[in-house]
Amino acid sequence: MSLPQGKHELGPHNGTLAIRTSRSGAASKAGHDLLIHVTSWKGELELAGDPAATSANLTADATSLQVIEGTGGVKDLGEDDKGKIQKTIDERVLRRKDISFTSTGVSGDSDSGALAIEGDLTLAGQTKPIRFELTVAEDKAISATALVTQTAWGMKPYSALLGALKVADEVEVSLEGRL
Repeated sequence: MSLPQGKHELGPHNGTLAIRTSRSGAASKAGHDLLIHVTSWKGELELAGDPAATSANLTADATSLQVIEGTGGVKDLGEDDKGKIQKTIDERVLRRKDISFTSTGVSGDSDSGALAIEGDLTLAGQTKPIRFELTVAEDKAISATALVTQTAWGMKPYSALLGALKVADEVEVSLEGRL
């Protein structure tokens, strides 16, 4: 398989950008693991025959995160709860500062469709390097996952019950889509 060369636009029309959180702390059974979708984002993946000539960028509206589901916990996560979580993300975690990623280097095997992408991720106003794997399948489906440690970007993970219930510092960010 060779990569489908050229510029490919990505966004909610052909992909899903998701965040998965987990919980920690002595009272973790009371909280929920969350699935959050970013509803306003756009990306561009420019694939070249030589992976080193490939580039990627993405921007996302930090206020467009929407809680899709919460699993676990002692009670179901209601719509009011989801709204409160979104408000906390806007005001205390991301502080309404947009998210961006720009690649600085790509390596891998264009025949297998597996690429390692390095670049700069800006979250909550701080820019740090990150690396993730991107897979392009024969049917042009793409998949990428990165683990983001919130405190590395100056974000304080949410906690409640005097710190006995916490959102784990590491969250999983994934992108699934089709070119």
